[in-house]
Amino acid sequence: MRVVTLGEVMIRMMPPGWDRLTRSLPGVLEATFGGAEVNVAVSIAAQGGTAAYCSALPDNPITTAFAGEIRKYGVDDSLLLRCDEGRFGIYFVENGANQRGGTVTYDRAGSSISVIPPERYDWDRIFDKATWFHITGITPSISKTAADVAQVSVDEAARRGIPVSCDLNFRKKLWNWQPGTKPAALARQTMEALIPGMQVLIANEEDADHVLGIRAAGTDVDAGVLNLAGYEDVARQIVTKFPNLKRVAITLRESISASHNNWGAMLFDAIANQAYFAPVDAEGKYTPYEICNIVDRVGAGDAFAGGLVFALQTPGLSESPTALAYAVAASCLKHSIRGDFNDSTRAEIEALMRGGGSGRVSR
Repeated sequence: MRVVTLGEVMIRMMPPGWDRLTRSLPGVLEATFGGAEVNVAVSIAAQGGTAAYCSALPDNPITTAFAGEIRKYGVDDSLLLRCDEGRFGIYFVENGANQRGGTVTYDRAGSSISVIPPERYDWDRIFDKATWFHITGITPSISKTAADVAQVSVDEAARRGIPVSCDLNFRKKLWNWQPGTKPAALARQTMEALIPGMQVLIANEEDADHVLGIRAAGTDVDAGVLNLAGYEDVARQIVTKFPNLKRVAITLRESISASHNNWGAMLFDAIANQAYFAPVDAEGKYTPYEICNIVDRVGAGDAFAGGLVFALQTPGLSESPTALAYAVAASCLKHSIRGDFNDSTRAEIEALMRGGGSGRVSR
């Protein structure tokens, strides 16, 4: 296994605990690193896989610190393209609590990855010995240049026969680089050009609706109302539109409050023509994890993607229902971990899969 991910990493700034930015500034904020694609790479490395992260970053001490941070988790930093152009992006997270939802504020305009064109990347080196490539819909949302990089990266991976997975990750605050085109319309025309080079697509109900125009009947995203049969129909519509896709995963979040969510997912296996749900009870009925005291939900979707990509390449985990159960357990654990990164180990994830979710101290 050698998974390559490509995208933008940012400095993540967060007030202490569940405080608000307006109450914390001026003052001290917690600074860490985060970004969808590097989150996936860290998850895979923590679970025992080999992962390399590719990005364009400014040649400065912040990038040096970031490289050291991902090496600490076992992620290969040799594909980082250090350059003179651009800057290191920043985003501010305000953790929600109870009925107050969380917020994200971006400060990433002019970042290095948004201005470095695809010809500056050494694609032969990036994909040398790669067994999988992962990208998200966030990278092409940043700028036209970053969208070109995303398209070329998928084309280069496909040309080499490397499986490609993508998390749609629709961010309506970012899709604004084409004046006169609404965010959802720009996302749709961009992602519909990228998806034909992929084998695995990951989304949530909002992504499928906004980016692909496909909605599960009887589902209300804001109210957290789910129609499980509707999601299977959504997946079938997606693979009908994109027959190159072998699997479509849809995460299922029921938001009771910012602190209390139910969490699970569906995986549609196009080859088996079968939809699977996880977690399930002893009778095989879908029974989501109830997460009553969320520590940090940012990065949970990336933890799901990392778990799924790892499982699909790991003997004993690669069958669709098992891979799904593993990915859901991995992402469930992320809700208990502060920061973007999910450093849960394979043993911890498999323990939760087996029902070890009591939270007892391991001595």
